[in-house]
Amino acid sequence: MTAIAHRYEFVYLFDVTNGNPNGDPDAGNLPRLDPETNCGLVTDVALKRKIRNFVTLDKDGAPGFAIYMQEKAVLNNQHKRAYDALEIKPEDKKLPKDEAKAREITAWMCTNFFDVRTFGAVMTTGINAGQVRGPVQLAFATSVEPVLPLEISITRMAVTTEKEAEAQSGDNRTMGRKHILPYGLYRAHGFVSAKLAERTGFSDDDLQLLWNALINMFEHDRSAARGEMAARKLIVFEHENAMGNAPAHALFDAVKVQRAEGTEDRPARSFADYRVRVDAEAMPKGVSVRELL
Repeated sequence: MTAIAHRYEFVYLFDVTNGNPNGDPDAGNLPRLDPETNCGLVTDVALKRKIRNFVTLDKDGAPGFAIYMQEKAVLNNQHKRAYDALEIKPEDKKLPKDEAKAREITAWMCTNFFDVRTFGAVMTTGINAGQVRGPVQLAFATSVEPVLPLEISITRMAVTTEKEAEAQSGDNRTMGRKHILPYGLYRAHGFVSAKLAERTGFSDDDLQLLWNALINMFEHDRSAARGEMAARKLIVFEHENAMGNAPAHALFDAVKVQRAEGTEDRPARSFADYRVRVDAEAMPKGVSVRELL
């Protein structure tokens, strides 16, 4: 498969209702917040995790679509697969002295692991498989407006022991607390480099899989803690030139997210409270825009 020939940027909008889109372990799993603006944050790592999970489900072990960064995966074992496949003996923390063999190991990792050729990876642990700079990068997602986390107490009907069952107090019914956002609409920006794709082999088929993952990944990531999450808009800018025809920030500025008329004086509680407008006439020469969602 040939690498993509064009540069892309995209604006990705998703929302959450009565859930926690990305808990902060340093703050008791509260939804992540910008402390100066109270706008919500979702890390790039969280979004990439959902993309990886979608690819795992969609491709179901198909050759070339293994996932490198998995829960409890032993990364050195992942690297060793490349050495075994190429019949090269690994040296501790070192790539082979033969540059051709070193490149071959890193290329094998790109060919076989979707997330390596997409997002890149630093694979220089005990068994060294090199470093890869990925063509696809995501920025943190930020909520369009400030959000207000709520702390909800939850209770249980069942008990653990007979002693608890005999207790008269209702204290033993308290199970814990959940932190939720009643509603939040988030905006993330993404970047796809054709020049870096040449180095990893990121192809048009991979690109279509990425778009499909962004559109559908929340449908396969349901949990009570995350409430209802949904992809709302995927707006893609495509450059004619592999190096690009315009700066990314100018394209992002063409996407306006504003309150719908008549909703400005109350908290947002659904995507219908917003209007998304793309100024297609402001597109620079050599850049086209599509709404994939």
